[in-house]
Amino acid sequence: MAISSTVGIDDFSIYLPQLYLPIEKLAEKRNIPYSKLKDGLGLEQMALADAREDTATMAANAVLDLMHKNDLDPCTVGRIYLGTESALDGAKPTATYVLEMLSDHFADAYGPNCFLHCDVVDLTFACIGGVDALQNCLEWTAAREDRIGIVVASDRAKYEMGSTGEYTQGAGAVAMLVRQSPRLLAIDPDFGVATRPTHDFFKPKRKVSKQDIIREVIDLLPDLSAEDYSLGELEDKLTNGSTTTGVLDCNERFLTIHKDTPVFDGPYSNESYQARIREALMDYRRRRGQQPGRLSEEYAALAFHLPYAYQARRMFSEIYMEELKAQRQWEAFTERNQLDVPCADDYEDREQYLNKCGEFLRSVTKTEDYRRFVESHLAPGDWASSRVGNLYSGSVFLSLMAILEAAHHSDEDLSGQDLLVLAYGSGSKAKVFGATVQPGWREVTAGFDLQLRLNNRQEIDYDTYEKLHRCILPDNVTEHEQGTFFLADVHDSHDETEGVRHYGYAANVLA
Repeated sequence: MAISSTVGIDDFSIYLPQLYLPIEKLAEKRNIPYSKLKDGLGLEQMALADAREDTATMAANAVLDLMHKNDLDPCTVGRIYLGTESALDGAKPTATYVLEMLSDHFADAYGPNCFLHCDVVDLTFACIGGVDALQNCLEWTAAREDRIGIVVASDRAKYEMGSTGEYTQGAGAVAMLVRQSPRLLAIDPDFGVATRPTHDFFKPKRKVSKQDIIREVIDLLPDLSAEDYSLGELEDKLTNGSTTTGVLDCNERFLTIHKDTPVFDGPYSNESYQARIREALMDYRRRRGQQPGRLSEEYAALAFHLPYAYQARRMFSEIYMEELKAQRQWEAFTERNQLDVPCADDYEDREQYLNKCGEFLRSVTKTEDYRRFVESHLAPGDWASSRVGNLYSGSVFLSLMAILEAAHHSDEDLSGQDLLVLAYGSGSKAKVFGATVQPGWREVTAGFDLQLRLNNRQEIDYDTYEKLHRCILPDNVTEHEQGTFFLADVHDSHDETEGVRHYGYAANVLA
């Protein structure tokens, strides 16, 4: 690839919650065959945020670890850009909470204004916000030799209980140090991009009338019916007043409700993912002057955004087919594997033909040729996802860390080799870019401790999981881990301090 840029990722840090739920326990409760989730989707464990963890604490913990590992002076950090789709406020950036925690932590050593001149912002585009933040910081860092930036991707993937997304949940944060002459990965300044507006996954502001809320509450009470009340008059009273003394007593006729759980169409999202990745890859090749057919030769491994661990394995078959055709190996492949390629002329119904094409591509993934490709290029990046779940904006970076740590443990030398990163965000957008592994990668990767962190978590039972999901636990399941931030309280008074969040730090002793 011959990347001329000397800007990239110097180091990674990851923060994973101390709790996890075995997918087998969830499968048993939902009457889903565990083999379907484990063998079909690659799911084994689900990382879960504790009661006093949120997007900000996970991000701050990841950044803190990154700064301590690299002995960074806060005054030299010019940017902390946060990619997230789990923001804590509709206006105040979650990154400002991260900065507040870090400022308090470093105040004694560097002064209370040590982060005063650090730029922070949230970037949100579903699961690709972290990549957007990275690209932005790479360009900023490239402009001046002394610039140091930090990108952090932090999210809690939460779905409604019983939904088809529930078993893909996960939580955590990945922070990365961005600078010139990186020790780990030099990033190609050319990014392939593909964007098309879709509604495959989103978190809308749900509009609910006060009358509907009151009717629902009354109907839930014993021996009462909403039909016995004049709800229209009550709603007018709650809407037409000039004062706002409560949740319902506000100026608007409708209440806007935000939920952490999304509205999503799984099959449509998979289609959008597959199409955008393919289009972005084509754009990247155009920008780089590359031709199809040499992907497995040009790149040592591929890092993907993984909504579930085996997503890349299941959706990459179409690109794999195109690669074989470009190599003029397609006919030999189909003959060797005895595959019957569907022909559109054989089907009068287009829907039937498309379904047959889908079945054919699934049969491609079951061939020994494809399995070898998976083991060499995809599996190194998905093993950690099996034990964490979906990290949304952090997922693609977890895949990168997994590739590097797997190579480190197997004594594979990646120095000078290229990795290809394929990121996706619903809504929808994909970005594809290359990264060249630097000579100092092994020493840096040794500090990830990704597998060690995964092995030193606490397993919880289903009942505890459900309580966490319903947000009914006032305190953590575990003690606050030493050397980490936690959510202390959230103001619930209906005044100018409503919603203000305060954070603490568990220092020398467990709190």
